[in-house]
Amino acid sequence: RGFHLQAGINYNPWLAIGFDYSRSTGHTDITPNLLTTALQTQIGTQFAALEAAGVIPPTYKLVVPFDATTQTFAAGPQLMIRHWSAVTLFVRPSIGAIHEDATLHATDPFAAGVIAQLAPSGTKTDWTAFYGFGGGSEFNFGRHFSIRAQADFVHNHLFSDVLKNGRNTVRLSIGPTVHFGPNRAK
Repeated sequence: RGFHLQAGINYNPWLAIGFDYSRSTGHTDITPNLLTTALQTQIGTQFAALEAAGVIPPTYKLVVPFDATTQTFAAGPQLMIRHWSAVTLFVRPSIGAIHEDATLHATDPFAAGVIAQLAPSGTKTDWTAFYGFGGGSEFNFGRHFSIRAQADFVHNHLFSDVLKNGRNTVRLSIGPTVHFGPNRAK
């Protein structure tokens, strides 16, 4: 959930150059299988010692919930197909930077100990580059107004010091578009 803003300049009828910003929030869980091999080994060793001492039961499953706020910043070209006056189709590469703040929540004392190792303050922040592609359509309702529906797919590897793999993300957005100047090929 969040919002998404774009601004661009039509360089010619089929090419625009633009900037894209989005901010979203959400929550999910981290489990040990998502962590780097070194962290899995370290936590597994600690877990085995606590299980042998009878501190935690053998059926215990580590799950660390977290809330995240993510911002993306992208710039680049957009190719447009303006064959129809009512609809403009577009595609674009997606490259940029992503920033995320993740706040981890302990559900038990063992999870609190793991959080203290991963993010001593309880919050972890990271920046990284991303790449992908996107596209969609604008439904034109006049010379200066349209509704834009789009999908963007990106790959990034935030928190590479903790997480063993990158992630793929799909962003779906729909909203009003205001055009200044001509918005269709003559």
